[in-house]
Amino acid sequence: MNTSRRSFIAGSAAAMVSAAAPQNGRLKAGLIGCGGRGTQAAVDLLTGNPDVELTAMADVFEDHLESSLRQLRDPAFLKGNVERGAGQWNKIEATDELVRSMASRVAVQPDRHFTGFDAFEKLIHSGVDIVMLCTPPGYRPMHFEAAIEAKKHVFTEKPIATDATGVRRFLAAAKKAEAAKLSVVSGAQRHAHRDYVETVDRIHQGQLGEIVALNSWYLSGPVFHAKGRDPKWGDMEWEHRNWYSFLWLCGDQIVEQFIHNIDFQNWVMNGHPERVAASGGCAWRGKEELYGNIYDHLSAEFVYPNGVHLSAACRQYPRGVYNHVADLVVGTKGRSNGLDLGSHDINPYVREHKKLVDSITGRIPYVNESRGVAESTLTCIMAREAAYSGLEITWDMAMNSKQDLMPKEFGYGEKMTPGPIPAPGVYKFS
Repeated sequence: MNTSRRSFIAGSAAAMVSAAAPQNGRLKAGLIGCGGRGTQAAVDLLTGNPDVELTAMADVFEDHLESSLRQLRDPAFLKGNVERGAGQWNKIEATDELVRSMASRVAVQPDRHFTGFDAFEKLIHSGVDIVMLCTPPGYRPMHFEAAIEAKKHVFTEKPIATDATGVRRFLAAAKKAEAAKLSVVSGAQRHAHRDYVETVDRIHQGQLGEIVALNSWYLSGPVFHAKGRDPKWGDMEWEHRNWYSFLWLCGDQIVEQFIHNIDFQNWVMNGHPERVAASGGCAWRGKEELYGNIYDHLSAEFVYPNGVHLSAACRQYPRGVYNHVADLVVGTKGRSNGLDLGSHDINPYVREHKKLVDSITGRIPYVNESRGVAESTLTCIMAREAAYSGLEITWDMAMNSKQDLMPKEFGYGEKMTPGPIPAPGVYKFS
């Protein structure tokens, strides 16, 4: 099946559901992107919101959707994920009553299983109130735009794009969401994590004095690799099934993963950096098809408008090597790791979905997190492009970049030719 880019953004003749919460009954949610992150997001939504049910699911691949749905209907899976999700935070007890309630609210009828490259449009117009965007991030701008045009509230995973063209598209839709009072919550879950929220509040109140330096690290193993390529898969299908290796889909690790730390530091600084210099490359990822065209390590020196520097490093090396994920905020009166001035609460992955629903229903003031996550995404793209090109990249250069990584046609058999691993001095920033 081939779908043109134009048809992705075409309007639908289907009737649109009001953006307001229904006066009676439960809110209806639809999940776009049924991989591991999307499945867990659905668990988290159902855990924290007894007034929400999952009524539609969409994915490029039928096997992904059906596997996810089987898990979401399995009480043992739900119970285990509620318990694991509580993790280090105060426990949400996975009682039999809660698990039964969650399973009963997985109400996805056969005619609400949508697959293919146009599945997202069908889901958006299937009568849902909330759209959950959990695909690889290359698709986020077009999916967010379509959801907002249809007057839907949105949970959007981070990051929200893989290039500046996508960021601008997302920001244009964000303005429409704000004007229509459509609630938007991002998967930058630290903003729903009480330890971080209270710590940042205290930093903003001056507890650390004047901020003089920032550090962040995300030193970890690879997030995901496919087990191998089935000979029946065309290029585009292969890249989707191995999406973390391809720039247009994942944005490279600084964009897809390190955004959590960069977003935190932007939050601390109440804004984004004005420029960045960076370096990186591949120390262990080979040239095999499996590894695509992204770096396995990157370091960056960001400079904020007030002259404060953020030294940041990320890398994804093989399992078994040293790991370190942390942040440091240094002030004239002390320092913080971002967590140490706050208090524990429930799992922030659950709380972020509760925040969305509470905003929709009016239990808390209106929430729209789209601009903050968009600026953090562009901050990461700016550093990636600095590392790729060897240039110092300013915020204005990044925001005005003409880079557009999205393919022009979409289909399982579409021919794809990944670009080479970027080499500074050869790679051209545009």
